[in-house]
Formats: sequence, C-alpha cells, structure tokens
Amino acid sequence: MATPTDALARLLAILDRAEIPYSVGGSVASSAHGIPRTTMDVDLVTDLKPDQVDEFVSLLEEDFYADAATIKDALARGRSFNLIHFATAYKFDLFPLRGDAYSRVEFGRRAFIELHSFGPEPIKCAVATAEDTILRKLEWYRKGGETSERQWNDLRGILKVSGARLDLAYLRQWAPHLNVADLLERLLAE
Repeated sequence: MATPTDALARLLAILDRAEIPYSVGGSVASSAHGIPRTTMDVDLVTDLKPDQVDEFVSLLEEDFYADAATIKDALARGRSFNLIHFATAYKFDLFPLRGDAYSRVEFGRRAFIELHSFGPEPIKCAVATAEDTILRKLEWYRKGGETSERQWNDLRGILKVSGARLDLAYLRQWAPHLNVADLLERLLAE
C-alpha cells in the first residue's frame, strides 16, 4: 500500500527527471526546522517554465492527477496549482517561483536535508531554510488576518528548535520587504 512518503518520493523523482528545480516549504519545512506536526499536503515552490509543462504532465500522468491546461493557466497568473497522488489521495500544492528579489534569494538558499516527518525512511530533498520558512509563515499569517494559531505555533516551534542558529540579520533584512517586520519582532520577543 502506497504512503505519503512514496508519493513525495515519486514527485521529487519526476521533478529531478524533468530538471525542474524545487524547494519544499510550508508546514513540512516548519516541521523540519521546528516541532513536527501532521499535514495533509506538501507545499513546493518550483521553477517550472511554461514550455516544460507538457513533459512534466506526461511524467506525472501514471501516478498523479494533473491537468496541463490548468497548470499553464496557473503559471500565467502566477498562482499555485495542485497535484493529487492517485494511490494515496495525498495533495501537493506547487507554487511558481516569484520573480522578486527576495523570492530569488530565498530559492537560492534552499538546502538539501533529510526529512524525517513522513515515516521511518528519511527523504532527502531541497527544503527552504529556517529563516525563509519563518518569513513565509509570517507572510501567510498576515494574509490570513493574523488569526491562525497553527501558523503561529509553527513559528514558535521553529524558534524553539532552531532559534540559536537563526540568522537574525537576514530575517531583519527581508522582513520589511514582506511587510512582516512587526510580526517578526513580536515573535522574537516571545
């Protein structure tokens, strides 16, 4: 029986085969850098180009639900799209790499680490750094009306586990760019 680990491993293999750079983010990244929690999906930023979509979908079609027209439309609008793994019904949200300065720096900082949150066998993949995960979680927290306890608890978990290793100068450099400098200082003060 297929597991979410199998689904993620298969998607990562397809991304590698199609030579599409990616970075795992969201709650999976916050679990890697902080306190693990269960999630029903995986968020990935990809540098998928429109001319790669047809090949990408052809590689996916045996194992995932993916629609080329929907993906092309999402990329044209700068929006996310999702893939569903047939065997597990596990969902993957793929976000296009944004073109702003911070997004490019963030993507360039991703690091290959072993994820242990999917089961007994670790999966080695590119994951957003702890600092970038904090900045993006703060951005999502703000966009969500600053009410999500889950987001804030993820942030607390990263601080608890990775706090001593965080690059505070980097966080303070980019937080104003994302309009979250006040939230960052609030988090650091806790």
